[in-house]
Amino acid sequence: MLFSLAVSNSWTLRQLDVHNVFLNGHLLETVYMKQPPGYEDPTNPGHVCHLQHSLYGLKQAPRAWFKRLHDFLLSAGFNSSKIDVSLFYYTAWTSRVFLLVYVDDIIMMGNDATLVTALLGRLATASGPWNTRLLLSQRRYMTDLLGRSGMAECKHLATLAVVTKAVVPADVPYENPTQYHRMVGALQYLTITRLDLAYAVNRLCQFMHSVTTEHWGLVKRVLRYIKGTLDYGLWLSPSSSTSIHAYSDSDWAGFPIDRKSTSGFAVYLGTNLISWLSKKQRTVARSSTEAEYKALADVSAKVTWVVSLLRELG
Repeated sequence: MLFSLAVSNSWTLRQLDVHNVFLNGHLLETVYMKQPPGYEDPTNPGHVCHLQHSLYGLKQAPRAWFKRLHDFLLSAGFNSSKIDVSLFYYTAWTSRVFLLVYVDDIIMMGNDATLVTALLGRLATASGPWNTRLLLSQRRYMTDLLGRSGMAECKHLATLAVVTKAVVPADVPYENPTQYHRMVGALQYLTITRLDLAYAVNRLCQFMHSVTTEHWGLVKRVLRYIKGTLDYGLWLSPSSSTSIHAYSDSDWAGFPIDRKSTSGFAVYLGTNLISWLSKKQRTVARSSTEAEYKALADVSAKVTWVVSLLRELG
């Protein structure tokens, strides 16, 4: 959503990566560790180390880093969003700056380039502004995924699944269910920028408990589709409107095993797609109207969340 606003309003956009991020997080708790192998003190072999910083691998490390960053941003004049904990915003007269955090990756954007540069000067060096349109792509991730699955040289397909045949449990169990779990989990991460994969991946996730050879064949079909669509991504173009449009749909009793329906929705901010979902409903709908109402309830909840965030951002 913020990318969409940045592109539409020609905001300055910068990206940072914090090196040795966990070493920048100070521990508030008392934590000791054994002396590292090869660095033991021969005169005091029984002594332990008192940690001053959060080492990578400790459960406290991400929390310690985020708390330090959180406290610093508040001291610099930022406000912490009540709608999304990873979002911070700064307001000065008509100038507004937004900062998004994902572990050690930080994105800052705003309508005042001078203010953005000044605030970044207190954090780290940054790259230049993007003022045209954005393509959110995971091409490298898709290529790595095909390589890990042994499908790098496979022939591509134009469709994700056979739409004329219902997916039902087969009798032949797949010999390597761990591989299935790993690949489907990786495909879930790919749906961050690939709306077209949402429905197929949602279906694949429903067979985690009992994987068959037919289910693995469906995974390979999705991978072959990805092979032919490596250039696909999420385009965000300048939009003159900030109106919210949402679309929802459902299939009635589309899952042949338990007769549950699947809901789907897409939410647009102006002309840019900012949120989507494909999810099997929790209960059986007794009519197609009831299935549609459940899908409408899901998209209404999402739109309410988006409106709350937009209001908080002014």
